[in-house]
Order: sequence, then C-alpha cells, then structure tokens
Amino acid sequence: MPQLSESCLGVLRPANPSFSFSPGKVTVYATNTPNGHKPVILLEELGIDYDVVYLPLAGEQHDPRFVRLSPAGKIPALVDARGPEPLSLFESGAMLWYLATHEGRFVPNDARARAQTHAWLMYQMSTVGPYLGQRVHFLLDAPERVPYAVQRYGKIAREIYRVLDTRLGEHEYLDGHGFSVADIATWPWVRRPEVFEVDTSEFPHLSRWVEVVGRRPAVGRAMSLFDQPRPAL
Repeated sequence: MPQLSESCLGVLRPANPSFSFSPGKVTVYATNTPNGHKPVILLEELGIDYDVVYLPLAGEQHDPRFVRLSPAGKIPALVDARGPEPLSLFESGAMLWYLATHEGRFVPNDARARAQTHAWLMYQMSTVGPYLGQRVHFLLDAPERVPYAVQRYGKIAREIYRVLDTRLGEHEYLDGHGFSVADIATWPWVRRPEVFEVDTSEFPHLSRWVEVVGRRPAVGRAMSLFDQPRPAL
C-alpha cells in the first residue's frame, strides 16, 4: 500500500466550463483510475507544481473543448503551460516520456539503457493496461457474464503478472537500470491483484516490487490526492 507522507504538490480542482489551465503550471485532467495516477505520480517525483482537474467521466470528456486537448476524448490529458506556448498531450505514456525526458530524470542517459525503459513502458501501454482493463470490464461491468471472455482475460492477466514477476526476479526495477517511468506506468495497474482475481502468491518478485514502489514518498503523496473528496462542480 502507498505510504502517505507530507502534503502533495498538486491541487485537486473541478473541471471548469472552458477547460482552462493554470499559466506557469502543469495541469492534468484525470480521474481516479490507473491511467490518471501515472502522470500525477511522476509530477510528484519530479517536484513540479501542478493541478489535477477532476473529470468524473460523466460526459465531460466528450466536450469539444476537451477533445481539443485529448483528440480521442480520453483521460488523462496534460497541458504544460510553463513555457511561452502551452503544450497539450494525450496518452499517459506520452506524458510520462515527455516529462521525464524534458526534466532529465527517470530515464537513463545511455541510449541502449533508455531503449529498455522505452520497451517496458510500451509493454505497459500495449499489454498491461489494455488487457487488465478488459479483465475488469468482463468481471465487473459487462451487462451479462461472458464465460469465454472471463476465461480469456483471466488467463492473459495471469500471464502479465508472470512476465512482470520473471523480470523483477532478475532486476530490482523493470528496465534493469533503476526506478523509471516504466515502473511508474505499471505500478498503478498491478498494485491490486485482487481486482483481477490474480493470486500473487505465485509472484513473489512482483509483490516485493509493488511494496517497494508503494513506499516511495512521492507515490504516497500522489495517491493521497485521489483519496481526497471529489471537488464540487
């Protein structure tokens, strides 16, 4: 579990009708989901001043003004208004890569080492998030139970945990070089295996890593932000 610590750097505020952002700061549009957690954890690790605009996914994400920030109408979205021209980004992996490379932290300097970080980040984006998301959908959200889908995505979920456990049995962190954006991207998705009905007694290395990452002060601060009551709209 995350270790709560001193107050986080971010401010949680409700969406405004114009989807405006704060000059001189980074603004993240997110809700309390693994993808929403990812950029907030990195911002806390980097010590960057930011706001989180809470979108409850009640239709606001399809507002044309929000779609200008996130063309697919998905959260999270990010606006970096610290420079002369605001930069808007969609896709959480792109946000992590931009922030880390811009700040020169949580990605290795060496090109070959950086390629490993990028590979494990892409594994999270292409496999961990999409397939675990489908696992949750067919377990909890589907209007009727589809045994084939439940079985299929259960098998894939266990395979994802096996791949990560094998890697973490060989290396302390996913990229093999140190705590990186690959860990930040993956941790919010796999930290609660009970949601996916995965028995982690088979995966001791992954369980160790989940505990280690969760004890990082910045991770605790980021997650505590989402524990706050939702801001009034």
